[in-house]
Amino acid sequence: MTKEMPKHFDPIGSEKHWYADWIKNGYFHADECSDRVPYSIVIPPPNVTGSLHMGHALNNTLQDVLIRYKRMAGHEALWMPGTDHAGIATQNVVEKQLASMGTDRHALGREKFIENVWEWKEKYGGVILQQLHRLGSSCDWERERFTMDDGLSIAVREVFVRLYHEGLIYQGDYIINWCPRCHTALSDLEVEHHDRKGHLYHIRYPAVDGSGEVVVATTRPETMLGDTAVAVNPADERYRSFIGKSFHLPMTRRDIPLIADDYSDMEFGTGAVKVTPAHDPNDFEIGERHDLPKMVVISMDGTMTHEAGERYEGMDRYECRQKLIEDLREGGYLVKVEDYDHAVGQCYRCQTVIEPILSLQWFVRMKELAQPAIEAVKDGRISIIPGNWEKTYFEWMYNIRDWCISRQIWWGHRIPVWKCGDCGEVIVQVEEPKTCPECSSSDLHQEEDVLDTWFSSALWPFSTMGWPQETDALKKFYPTSCLVTGFDILFFWVARMIMMGIKFMGDVPFKEVYIHALVRDSEGHKMSKSRGNVIDPLVVIDQYGADAFRFTLTAFAAMGRDIKLAGDRIEGYRNFINKIWNASKLVLSYLEEVSGEDLISPPDAGEIHNRWIRSRLATVIAQTRESIEGYRFNDTAHILYQFFWHEYCDWYLELAKPSLYGDKGESALHETAVTAGMVLDNFLRLLHPVMPFVTEEIWQRLPSEGASIMIAPYPEAMPDDADEKAEEIMNVVMDFITTIRNLRTELGIPPSTRVQATFVCPDSGIAEMLDGSSADIIRLARLSDIRFAKKREVDAGLSAAVVRGQEVLISAADDLDRGAESERLSRELAKVNVELAKVEKKLVNPQFLDKAPDEVVQKNKDLLEELVAQKGKLQENLERLND
Repeated sequence: MTKEMPKHFDPIGSEKHWYADWIKNGYFHADECSDRVPYSIVIPPPNVTGSLHMGHALNNTLQDVLIRYKRMAGHEALWMPGTDHAGIATQNVVEKQLASMGTDRHALGREKFIENVWEWKEKYGGVILQQLHRLGSSCDWERERFTMDDGLSIAVREVFVRLYHEGLIYQGDYIINWCPRCHTALSDLEVEHHDRKGHLYHIRYPAVDGSGEVVVATTRPETMLGDTAVAVNPADERYRSFIGKSFHLPMTRRDIPLIADDYSDMEFGTGAVKVTPAHDPNDFEIGERHDLPKMVVISMDGTMTHEAGERYEGMDRYECRQKLIEDLREGGYLVKVEDYDHAVGQCYRCQTVIEPILSLQWFVRMKELAQPAIEAVKDGRISIIPGNWEKTYFEWMYNIRDWCISRQIWWGHRIPVWKCGDCGEVIVQVEEPKTCPECSSSDLHQEEDVLDTWFSSALWPFSTMGWPQETDALKKFYPTSCLVTGFDILFFWVARMIMMGIKFMGDVPFKEVYIHALVRDSEGHKMSKSRGNVIDPLVVIDQYGADAFRFTLTAFAAMGRDIKLAGDRIEGYRNFINKIWNASKLVLSYLEEVSGEDLISPPDAGEIHNRWIRSRLATVIAQTRESIEGYRFNDTAHILYQFFWHEYCDWYLELAKPSLYGDKGESALHETAVTAGMVLDNFLRLLHPVMPFVTEEIWQRLPSEGASIMIAPYPEAMPDDADEKAEEIMNVVMDFITTIRNLRTELGIPPSTRVQATFVCPDSGIAEMLDGSSADIIRLARLSDIRFAKKREVDAGLSAAVVRGQEVLISAADDLDRGAESERLSRELAKVNVELAKVEKKLVNPQFLDKAPDEVVQKNKDLLEELVAQKGKLQENLERLND
């Protein structure tokens, strides 16, 4: 017996009830000991400081579609959840909290500060995961991980130690991107470049021997105080006589050499460049080649050092710039100042302009790790979808630089390196040493820096499954099946996971990478607080429900195309839910005598509408599976929407009503009730990965077998139900009904008025199809009768239309407006002429004929023939009308 449905679907109540039920029954949990084929995804771990935004909503909706589909399709499906400790971001949040209390981390000390961060994490860190519950994410919450939990911390130390002992981690002086606000180094990827209006300062450096001068140009004049050379191209004839000479560095007591180096571009500016090895990465490389001294003139807090000279020491870098320009102008060294637009690097967290500074940091040598990761994508072990991102991936990997992994903050994985205070021995190991292995001293000091957050994230696919232990989870679920992510972290995270996975697991971390696009506002603008166009996913869920929101994101997730999101679109799909709900109420009212076994193994269909909808369902099942497997999520949504609304509701349920009402007898009633219920059951299971809540709510009321739709089998293609003849008949019938409805509308014939129709059918096959369904045509087209003829009789009182090369004539009102009818036929003729021109153009195009598949060419030839016939019929009707 089916359960009665409420009048309206209650999304909020349903979401709370069913999500709790799914968790209670352990439906999200994956079993590493099962014999099912594994399918696994690791969630891109959101920052522990974060809250759900549109990017998260899209990313996690698509992951949930995949994981629910695979779970229903019989796989042992694992979706590994967790959060990232987000070193700089989290420390900034807690430091702001401390500042509001009138203190700071230095006053607390490191140990107490870390305790405060953990307390904050326990109180607020799970917010975003709870928000994922609202979205319906079916993660295996029993396995939830955090990048600084005990297991992952061991994995991080193990990786660091192994890389260090293999010579792939080293410490050295290098130009790093330094944030004076966050007081930490940033990797190249953590620096955001923004175009700014600035100035280009041209400065004169005179030769010490009075033989001339060189002019250099810079956007950062304060760095000239750290210049240790001027470089020119060795092929530049203008400076050949100057090479090896000394030049006076203005505003200092130092002289610097002019050197020859290929880095200098003869075509840019004056061809002479200032060389500041401690404050520019390119200059650093020049300094290494020429053994130049490295003078640090800007300190870690953005002020000028003693090396900058007494006049500027202690000044802020920008204050120094203004003072220096004044001094250069007064001294006659400033040649000119030009307006100059250029890209300025800023901290991705606080937007402070970064300062390239020479510093002792820890690095990973990347070239050796990158090559196997390049090969993995080249040989197809990893597919990046859409494929155009592979080019971007290769460009970055081939030009990869060593990765600065040390950060001068306190929250994070502290680098597992200790130095003996007595003998200077450096100890690198997983466990904290008690004494020095060389001198047995207990005076050991651990490295103060922590590791870049992305270091631990790079291990995510295997550390979350228990590595370095050989766990059952790793054996079952690694490598993972797919990674769903945004393009913005392709290098931050994806490439590094590939490198680390191959290095430590001997295999790729995932087989496919699906890169989704951005969610933008309705005008196509990127969402940002400054624009005021940010849409809060939780507000959307409260207003429309999670199902409507998820379906909207899925429907617009076309591969490689950004999503333009607006409220009216979400509202439109909420209406789709209402349609599903109301249609289900109708069908359920006829399922009292239908069993679960009937839905699984329905009797053979005899009624044409039942044969047709079963055949269409078989096609839709195959198309839906194919679209999800191919990451064509928008196609999945479109296929299901069109099938349910425009085929099942608009046509099938209308065609089925006489059978359901008992007008065709008990047998037809049972057959149609079973078919309607079976199609609804299959549709709900097809739709469940996208709309989990409403599908469960309705499915629970069907006489289906099983505890929950989310563990019910995903529908499989039913080739035995394919019925080309039934589809052909129904397509003809629907075309004729639609044509008559359109004619009635154009002629202003009210729905209550029944009219006679004449079908002029030279094609006896079509006539037979129409005759067999005449009762349905009369009912749905609101006709009084149908007459069949093989050729047109002259009758000026009939309005005509052409469909499939046949004519449809209906009786018009006695006072037919011949002028209006002529205009209508002329409009139809114009439409046909436009379509005809398009098809003719294709069929005379040699490229189309050569490249298009044979079936496509033939389809266009058939269409041409049909359009020519249609044109002829319309012209005849116009001539008759005007006679």
